[in-house]
Amino acid sequence: MARGDAPQDSYHLVGISFFILGLGTLLPWNFFITAIPGRLAGANTTTGALDTNHTGLADTFNFNNWVTLLSQLPLLLFTLLNSLLYQCIPEMVRILGSLLVILLLFALTAALVKVDMSPGPFFSITMASVWFINSFCAVLQGSLFGQLGTMPSTYSTLFLSGQGLAGIFAALAMLMSMASGVDAQTSALGYFITPCVGIFVSIVCYLSLPHLEFARYYLAKKPSQAQGQELETKAELLQSDEKNGIPNSPQKVALTLDLDAEKDPELEPQEPQKPEKPSVFIVFQKIWLTALCLVLVFTVTLSVFPAITAMVTSSTSPGKWSRFFNPICCFLLFNIMDWVGRSLTSYFLWDAYFITFMLLFAVSNGYLMSLTMCLAPRQVLPHEREVAGTLMTFFLALGLSCGAAFSFLFKALL
Repeated sequence: MARGDAPQDSYHLVGISFFILGLGTLLPWNFFITAIPGRLAGANTTTGALDTNHTGLADTFNFNNWVTLLSQLPLLLFTLLNSLLYQCIPEMVRILGSLLVILLLFALTAALVKVDMSPGPFFSITMASVWFINSFCAVLQGSLFGQLGTMPSTYSTLFLSGQGLAGIFAALAMLMSMASGVDAQTSALGYFITPCVGIFVSIVCYLSLPHLEFARYYLAKKPSQAQGQELETKAELLQSDEKNGIPNSPQKVALTLDLDAEKDPELEPQEPQKPEKPSVFIVFQKIWLTALCLVLVFTVTLSVFPAITAMVTSSTSPGKWSRFFNPICCFLLFNIMDWVGRSLTSYFLWDAYFITFMLLFAVSNGYLMSLTMCLAPRQVLPHEREVAGTLMTFFLALGLSCGAAFSFLFKALL
């Protein structure tokens, strides 16, 4: 809920910018998991680089398990570091620097398409690239969620919707590359250059934010705004209780009295005081339940997607559909429904049960993730919202890491 004296988001430029920034943060991860296993199947050539139906050698390397684990471990570690050290490094350095390094590393990954190498060395280089890219993605994501904590919750939803669209974007790029008819090397090169363009556009969007009045108003975090923002937070809490039919409670009565006191013109005005430096522990006490929900959501999701779901093959006879089954029904379908779920804060004749489960699985993942990330900043005071956003990013990474670890167990059981 924006304050009454806040400037308008002209042409929704700030919302579009955060949507694209959300898209950029998850493009590398999604482009890795949807295409590279096929490269392992191509042995010493790039043949089959985008054909994920060849799972033999990729399965020998446990590619999906390793790329999930080595993506989420640095995400967890560096998100924790970002949560503890975010005040030591300027925000612009963390965000812009991370975007530039990710762009460079992914450009090098794209260049590997032109290099003929056996699956072993390619796997090792790819895993190293995955580790470093996701280390900087952790800093980028944590810093952006910290910024979003100071803005209306609508912008968190837009950012999360952009992240959900990254998977759809990667799946569609893979399908177009597979259906393009050009040679495998050219197709693969075009595929891996696509996220580089997306990250470059994200950099442009981030650099444009300081030039937009709406973004400056919320991201400046002026001390003089603290008292008004706290009043806004209390009003939001009261409205939420009334909409949900929650009866009066001591906390609600206290909030009402505070609001009445602040609105009483007869009271002597007080000088606005600069809020104290927010405590990570105090913020955690306020949002621990929401954080736990977020950890559980991603523990369940990452334990089976994509390491287990990518192993499913079509029960129909071999043919063109069999080749496109996994890219469509596992990656594209999951990411579409995950995006729908994030944005909410048919029936098919082929393999109907698997597709139905993937639909329910994905929409619940997207919805619950978006819900927890949007609720957490509203549970704390305005000057604590940046810390809350950063902490929730850490717990998001914790859930992803737990899921990646469990994926090895589930695959071993199968």
